[in-house]
Amino acid sequence: MHARVSIDYVRDDHLPVILVHGLGMSSRYMIPLAKHLAPHLRVYAPDLPGFGLSDKPPRALTVRELADALAAWMHEVGVQRAAFVGNSLGCEVLVELALAYPQLVDRLVLQGPTPDPEARGIIRQIVGFFFIAPFERWSLAWVALADYARSGIRRYILTLRSMVDNRIGEKVLRVVQPTLVVWGTRDYIVPYEFVARLAGTLPRGRLAVIPSVAHGINYSHPEAFTAVLLPFLLAPRETPVAQGLTPAIGAG
Repeated sequence: MHARVSIDYVRDDHLPVILVHGLGMSSRYMIPLAKHLAPHLRVYAPDLPGFGLSDKPPRALTVRELADALAAWMHEVGVQRAAFVGNSLGCEVLVELALAYPQLVDRLVLQGPTPDPEARGIIRQIVGFFFIAPFERWSLAWVALADYARSGIRRYILTLRSMVDNRIGEKVLRVVQPTLVVWGTRDYIVPYEFVARLAGTLPRGRLAVIPSVAHGINYSHPEAFTAVLLPFLLAPRETPVAQGLTPAIGAG
């Protein structure tokens, strides 16, 4: 797997953070957020298999297989435990990772998590992208087109099918790691009711709402996103045992 890694000096007592891109995208989509986080944390931004500059498997991987590949990549590069920030499809991959490899995951940020069970149709998801376009940075369109061309439309559609069939709302019931759900008020792909319910269902979930931003906050509004992320990411780390013993539910 190809990955971008920050080179800024940071304190050793903070966990690294791994940024996981959305459907059809690559680590280029995460660069604006990575630049804002790099002065504070060591940042990794991988390209999931089939996307960006990573190898292209002969078939599209499922959400679970993408999580398996992410775990294998962490072992390869020597990252034993990390905080994670996912966008869209990346959120689904991270929930799978937290369930299958809990020892790797200290905490999670799910930004614009998909799919809403009331809007799981492929057409509904695609239409949502057109509604949010006016609220994103225009340069995101060029990044997206280049990344989509690199991965190919067939892989995009097959991965989208796995994504919309994935029942994240049921799976988060078993996620014990502290989790911050982040939503922008102009995200017309992911309804507020869904993210609020997701945050309330997570055993240790919280919800943060950022006004006047859409689905690609990590690219279009990294300053606002970083302001929400840093208090959560820089909070004292917890042991895996402590995570399992002190469940709490909150929203705000």
